[in-house]
Amino acid sequence: MDLILWRHAEAEDNWNDMARKLTSKGQQQAKLSALWLQQHLPNNYQVYCSEAVRAQQTANYLKQSLTIHKSLNPDSHPLNLATFLQQQQPTATQIWVGHQPWIGQFCAYLLNGVWLPQQFWSVKKSAFWWFDIRFNQQRHQARLKVALSPTALK
Repeated sequence: MDLILWRHAEAEDNWNDMARKLTSKGQQQAKLSALWLQQHLPNNYQVYCSEAVRAQQTANYLKQSLTIHKSLNPDSHPLNLATFLQQQQPTATQIWVGHQPWIGQFCAYLLNGVWLPQQFWSVKKSAFWWFDIRFNQQRHQARLKVALSPTALK
């Protein structure tokens, strides 16, 4: 399975976290990341996105139907994401659009193979990490294929 974890692009400040929208800079970031992804993704892929407006706006730059899933919301716990991952088709290519800190925590979990709460990796706005994941009896083995931020795509 290929799994791409894509952090939402830059968003405005707002007291209502779930309603925050992309800034003009965020729109450019999302466009750059989506363009690179579209050039490298297979024809069939699925997009899952948090309920937050900024994540949905980021994902919409792929011009692909998306599934909103509350497991990808800003307050998600990486171990819940591990359960969600195990429920997916092992041959699928998926993009999960979400938030820090769980994206950085989940990247660490995928590559370490165990949950270590102190492991936290920085994932910049609109950056994505592309993993090749193999499953073996409820365990996974992940290999990082690509990690890019929009500044590297200019």
